[in-house]
Amino acid sequence: MGETEEVPDPRIRTWGPVCQAVALLLGPYAEVVLHDPDTDRVLEIWNPMTTRRPGDPSMLGELDALDPSARDVYGPYEKLLVDGRRLSSVSAVLRDAQGRPSAVLCVNLDRTPLEQAAAVLSAFGAPTLQRPEPLFEEDWSERIQHIIGSHVRETGRPVERMTRQDRLTVLGRLDEARVFAVRRAAPVVAGALRVSRSTVYGLLAELRTPSAKD
Repeated sequence: MGETEEVPDPRIRTWGPVCQAVALLLGPYAEVVLHDPDTDRVLEIWNPMTTRRPGDPSMLGELDALDPSARDVYGPYEKLLVDGRRLSSVSAVLRDAQGRPSAVLCVNLDRTPLEQAAAVLSAFGAPTLQRPEPLFEEDWSERIQHIIGSHVRETGRPVERMTRQDRLTVLGRLDEARVFAVRRAAPVVAGALRVSRSTVYGLLAELRTPSAKD
């Protein structure tokens, strides 16, 4: 006679596909554990992060102590592995048709890759030093880009949505920076602001003409 195949626990048949789906979605960074609350043992584990295996103690504590009216999902809360890795964990009490705890599903997400990514992004977004102006003193095209870009960041309005007053402000700053002392600057400014050269000349004339009050 052949050996009798071990019949999988019905709770694994029921919840196993869900556990496997979560483990596949989050790849090697998530450990998914299905616990037996009656025996306080691990029923099954996907992507184990420790030496824990099915049949090992769960050490869940007494589920009867939980408030029956409370929600059945707990977390995210923090865990630490012995190697120092930080985990974000969520536990869910899975109940049978009579409302009794049938299994407990735990998902432990390794936060290490997220923390590393956050550190990289934080480094890229770190404040920069003020640019050395002597290096750009003669680069009038760089000055145009810098002044227009600064105004866009200040106002939150892109070039194509600039108001007339925005253009007057930008042209005033460009004039103060002596950009228009360069013969070829006006067409470049007009292109950067997406207006005609005649518009640039007209606004410049308005800026440079003293008001009647003055």
